[in-house]
Amino acid sequence: MSSPATAPPTPNSLRRIVAASLIGTTIEWYDFFLYGSAAALVFNKLFFPDSDPLTGTLLSFLTYAVGFAARPIGALVFGHYGDRLGRKKLLVLSLLLMGGATFAIGLLPTHATIGAAAPVLLTVLRLVQGFALGGEWGGAVLLVSEHGDARRRGFWASWPQTGAPAGQLLATGVLSALTALLSDAAFESWGWRIPFLLSGVLVLVGMWIRLSVDESPVFKEALARAEARKAEAREEEQPPLVAVLRHHWRDVLVAMGARMAENISYYVITAFILVYATDHVDMDKQTALNAVLIASAVHFAVIPLWGALSDRVGRRPVYLVGALGVGAWAFPFFALVDTGDFGALLLAVTVGLVFHGAMYAPQAAFFSEMFATRVRYSGASIGAQFASVAAGAPAPLIATALLADHDSGSPIALYVIAASLLTLLAVGVAKETRLRDLTEVTGDGGDRERAAVDDDRPAERSSA
Repeated sequence: MSSPATAPPTPNSLRRIVAASLIGTTIEWYDFFLYGSAAALVFNKLFFPDSDPLTGTLLSFLTYAVGFAARPIGALVFGHYGDRLGRKKLLVLSLLLMGGATFAIGLLPTHATIGAAAPVLLTVLRLVQGFALGGEWGGAVLLVSEHGDARRRGFWASWPQTGAPAGQLLATGVLSALTALLSDAAFESWGWRIPFLLSGVLVLVGMWIRLSVDESPVFKEALARAEARKAEAREEEQPPLVAVLRHHWRDVLVAMGARMAENISYYVITAFILVYATDHVDMDKQTALNAVLIASAVHFAVIPLWGALSDRVGRRPVYLVGALGVGAWAFPFFALVDTGDFGALLLAVTVGLVFHGAMYAPQAAFFSEMFATRVRYSGASIGAQFASVAAGAPAPLIATALLADHDSGSPIALYVIAASLLTLLAVGVAKETRLRDLTEVTGDGGDRERAAVDDDRPAERSSA
């Protein structure tokens, strides 16, 4: 029999939990990606006007990268307290921080008004965004993973992952609408502020939904066991970071390697492509935004499909297909964009994001299943967010610098291929985690982890 703490959720309660995670992650990614799109389109003129266009873009992307630098700090802080206090409390805090910082960017004076203080304040608010997002991802995917059953965990846990393309879709859609309705002068003067100020409304909606869900039952059971051991003076629990580095350091390295191709390819395809298509290929800004907008909708649709497939064949095979795909598509991607044709650009971005989805979809369940319950928030967040510093943060910067030096997409394609090889290696040496029972991963070494593959186990059944 399942204990009350770990009783499978009803279909309605699980859907509510998935919705809470999805809406929250959508809002947070909307805020994060909105900055990236604005950095590519207008921030170089508004906050770095004394630089030439390409240098201004590089400086703008540098403030964009600062947000990634703060993500590991967020992962450490939110991971520690998320493993001690619970997933729900920290998710509420991350949403407040992200929304507040984004709203404040919408009110920020530009360089023309306050001079050098403008980019400094922009950088500070970007740091807050990165700190919040560093804690958001781990909590959102764990809240779903720890509520659902093992046999459909890949599918259910992939839904918070759709928050990334949904946020991208929302951010790009709002910017696309504004650039279509407003003149360039009006957009650069005041129109760019509207999407940032909208974040305040979105955060209120997200808070209302997140406060309505329950804490993870797996976490509550693990917390009760830890408190019982402490009361009996049998065991003093290690800080989550110490336990992760002692017992799960290999898993952290695997997670970081797995993120390289996924993270780099995504920011090249969705953020840098706006610069490449408009500045290098001389395509219209609206055309580039529309291509990313449509491709993001496809990306949103395929992520749950890849997640469901990982429940059937395993996390590793699906992930490897994605890593191999983005590497193989790198040269065709830039060849299609170079034609200057909208259909070719749309095909390039869409196929790239479909392959990216094959990595991103199983990632939530894959990383969750690597770590013990009492260190899972820390382990998954550290593995994911520390990799973002080496992968996603410098990706637009490196791609822009390569374009400046070579005036071609070929070196950038080689950069994506190198990342794909790293991910293929990391995932290739990893253990398959599909069907692992999250309540039975102990955290004191891989030798004691047990996989729940017996169909007769009632704890792994769910009507969802």
